[in-house]
Amino acid sequence: MIRFEQVSVAYDGAAGHAIRDVDLTVPEGELCLLVGPSGVGKSTLLGAVSGLVPHFTGGTLHGRVTVAGRDTRTHKPRELADVVGTVGQDPLAHFVTDTVEDELAYGMESLGLAPGIMRRRVEETLDLLGLAGLRERPIASLSGGQQQRVAIGSVLTPHPRVLVLDEPTSALDPGAAEEVLAVLQRLVHDLGTTVLMAEHRLERVVQYADQVVLLPAPGEPPVSGEPAEVMAVSPVQPPVVALGRLAGWSPLPLSVRDARRKAGPLREQLEAVCGHSFRGAGGTPPGFAGGTPTQAELWGRVRTNRPPGRTRPSTVPSVKAAVPGRPARAAGPVGETASLSVRRGRIEALRQVDLAVRPGEAVALMGRNGAGKSTLLGALAGLHEPAAGTVRVGGLTPHRTSPRELVRHVGLVPQEPRDLLYADTVATECAAADEDAKAAPGTCRALVAELLPGVPDSTHPRDLSEGQRLALALAIVLTARPPLVLLDEPTRGLDYAAKARLVEILRGRAADGHAIVLATHDVELAAELAHRVVVLADGEVVADGPTADVVVSSPAFAPQVAKILTPQPWLTVSQVRGALEATE
Repeated sequence: MIRFEQVSVAYDGAAGHAIRDVDLTVPEGELCLLVGPSGVGKSTLLGAVSGLVPHFTGGTLHGRVTVAGRDTRTHKPRELADVVGTVGQDPLAHFVTDTVEDELAYGMESLGLAPGIMRRRVEETLDLLGLAGLRERPIASLSGGQQQRVAIGSVLTPHPRVLVLDEPTSALDPGAAEEVLAVLQRLVHDLGTTVLMAEHRLERVVQYADQVVLLPAPGEPPVSGEPAEVMAVSPVQPPVVALGRLAGWSPLPLSVRDARRKAGPLREQLEAVCGHSFRGAGGTPPGFAGGTPTQAELWGRVRTNRPPGRTRPSTVPSVKAAVPGRPARAAGPVGETASLSVRRGRIEALRQVDLAVRPGEAVALMGRNGAGKSTLLGALAGLHEPAAGTVRVGGLTPHRTSPRELVRHVGLVPQEPRDLLYADTVATECAAADEDAKAAPGTCRALVAELLPGVPDSTHPRDLSEGQRLALALAIVLTARPPLVLLDEPTRGLDYAAKARLVEILRGRAADGHAIVLATHDVELAAELAHRVVVLADGEVVADGPTADVVVSSPAFAPQVAKILTPQPWLTVSQVRGALEATE
């Protein structure tokens, strides 16, 4: 169905090829997963299938790409529209109408389908993606995750033979992501649709792939094969694979279910390390004062059970680095809300929300799409005026404070990083950030280099991938060192290595006394970074507590390691690695 024959793409002014010597075949009715670090050319490869590369993006394409027998060099995107449906990283760039229902119908209208067929397919898609309650809503009023579902739905209604998806679950909550992936599986298995998908959140999708294509580095030829075989050599891998590598499991498991079947010996080894047996919810492990041990208690036991005379290897993370501890109580919160209610048009986005964030604390806001997470961040940043209740940041009322004064107290990295990017080059953006923050020259550029190694100063922000733009926007905000840092979906578009660097930077900020609030659907990020998790539903707080207590009790928000090793209270691969290395 899709065939690449010695395909290379180079853009004008670029130092090298975006992709090089790609030989690839994706048969009809398969789900092919494209993986690799940020900036290796995944979006370029996807664009070559839809014809956007080079007809829309420019550049030079060598070799041949055919889709259902059509050569994309001689067929422009509109001539492939009946065969290929494409959803890019930015759903807002995809929309051409104002309401959900009109957007779902637009593609079929362009192809001249009969009204009866259009009506039936719109209803089917509304039900498939859980959008029926949003059919008359303006697209601009939807959350980022809801917009993502509408964008996916708009390319499903014409029933294309090939779907090209760039980060399709990046803005979706775990439940919505599962629904979308279930729809894609149904299309592949029942209708023979071919799906080519790039995704960084491999923990969600790798178990569904028929084939994995790895782009290891910019300009290097891809490696393709069975998912488990490619994951064994991939520089990016989900926690379930990383745990399998650590434990030496073969073949590598790709799903939590498969990993649990292999995890018995590892659980026994970890029990021996900790010197007690984990009995789950009904028991009290010996040596702990009632109930399941906290993460801090667990790590104390790991360290005290180290053989005499042994020191902790330098590769073993400290308790502070491996497990988010509870920061010391400060005299007062950096930001807080009291009985906060916010209306956005006819929608009551927040209702009676109480939240206090203290210096040194990292708080993860979680919940389904449309629960009010972004609205709460916007209220703390002064973007929304309360309908009732109060918001205070650094002793100020945000919506009544001038932006010039407010940025000294709070910094927001929005879901759309382009909102913070105005200059023509990365270097110019960084210089402006240093000047605005009155920071030493080079401060912002050093942060960018830490998050995005190897990005040239002359690169235009629009030429960066979505994840790279987000990292640049984050560096700009962090340059000002605001006491309260707000992040809206900060790992969208980031690979695992970039995410790890982000976690280290944010941990450092928290250790310096900054407060961090992040709205995220990334349960693995919450497990690595957050001291607390606050779960929102329909604008209300339904849970607020230590990360381990909240996420482990939730099937939707539990990280993969917790699901695999339950009832033991491990959340991340780094915790397990540290415990095992402590006994060597």
